Amino acid sequence: MLNDIKTDAQTRMGKSIDSLRHSLTRLRTGRASTALVEHIKVPAYGSESPLNQVASISLGDARSIIITPFDKSHIAAIEKALLSSDVGITPTTAGTVIRLNMPPLTEERRRELAKHVAHEGEDAKISIRNVRRDAMQQVKDLLKDKKITEDDERRAEDDIQKLTDRFVKEVDTIARAKEEELMAL
Repeated sequence: MLNDIKTDAQTRMGKSIDSLRHSLTRLRTGRASTALVEHIKVPAYGSESPLNQVASISLGDARSIIITPFDKSHIAAIEKALLSSDVGITPTTAGTVIRLNMPPLTEERRRELAKHVAHEGEDAKISIRNVRRDAMQQVKDLLKDKKITEDDERRAEDDIQKLTDRFVKEVDTIARAKEEELMAL
């Protein structure tokens, strides 16, 4: 029973870490990344489709993204979707290829993005602490129902706290690395 609680808590904390990593890949740094535009919805084939399902997305160089639509008739729709997205880059079309050139980030924008990274990291920590709270409550319920002893409860709570500390430290490491990447010129 206690092992199931610990395993469940570890899995859920791991998902918080994965979610943080995923949200940080969408953050624009000085370098181009296909993750910046893959999620953008484009009206195609009668519905809203993610850009990576209607076009090939690749990197031209460190500061440019090249988008090649599978169907040439979608070029205008893709351009419009890119302009209305939160990416903040104006697309350049050359025939059947759309190019996004990444301008260098200003110092002010870098600081703004660093604050956003810190906020995302804090949200991940809150999520991890909520998992800890749920796991601790499950352990207390087992003690209350006399399915475990007080010693088992203390040991389980210590293990859950160590697990929490490990995942919080990992969040700090991920956030610090992303902030360093943002502030690097």
